[in-house]
Amino acid sequence: MNIDSNVGFDELKKGYKKEKNIFRCLFCEHQYLNGDIYSFDNRLVEASTAIELHMQEAHGSVFDVLISGNKKNTGLTSVQSELLTHFYSGISDKEIAAKTNTSQSTVRYQRFNLKEKARQAKVFLALFELMNEKSKEEHEFEIHAGATMVDERYMTSVEETQRIIETFFSSINPLVLKTFSPKEKKKLVILKVISEQFEKEKRYDEKEVNNILKSIYDDYATIRRYLIEYGFMERTQNCTEYWLK
Repeated sequence: MNIDSNVGFDELKKGYKKEKNIFRCLFCEHQYLNGDIYSFDNRLVEASTAIELHMQEAHGSVFDVLISGNKKNTGLTSVQSELLTHFYSGISDKEIAAKTNTSQSTVRYQRFNLKEKARQAKVFLALFELMNEKSKEEHEFEIHAGATMVDERYMTSVEETQRIIETFFSSINPLVLKTFSPKEKKKLVILKVISEQFEKEKRYDEKEVNNILKSIYDDYATIRRYLIEYGFMERTQNCTEYWLK
């Protein structure tokens, strides 16, 4: 499970995101186009209902999907995950104590600790967003949603970004790349500029992607590969569709 960092809290609770005219499942490739009609169990339904039915049939509850993630995704220990699952099921503290071989007072204490963890998470999220807002004032090159390896390479000043663009691109309109740098920081700036040639929330087939990249750089296959590898774009497993992350 790999959740896009741009997904909102309410969207995460629902398990899907509405992107313009598309309802997209956060946990798999399924998406439904607003205005189209879909068939579920001999019923014809609109996209907004289709995504809800898909969530139920394919994933059960959003809680179950999220709680099944590893500690890297949830930040929870195995004990905390087990307790949250019991709390979610609605059974009593006495029943939870029996299932976990602990006392009711221990269960109540753990419930309090989890509430504190939720409160602290809200404060941390506020601090993190304030930090990002400040960072955007100082750095033009912000971390893109699909970034796979976030480190100091992303901290590029406005002036440094502009120098890289002027050095490696012979033209901005139309966009033409002279050479593709092997240096990581420069590579990220170049890929970001190229990714901006694609429309957000639009799906492209491989031929369309190649045609756009061919006009920018001769070795379009390398650019396409790095756009995927560095998380600027994503594609289906059979490579029939590409889109910006």
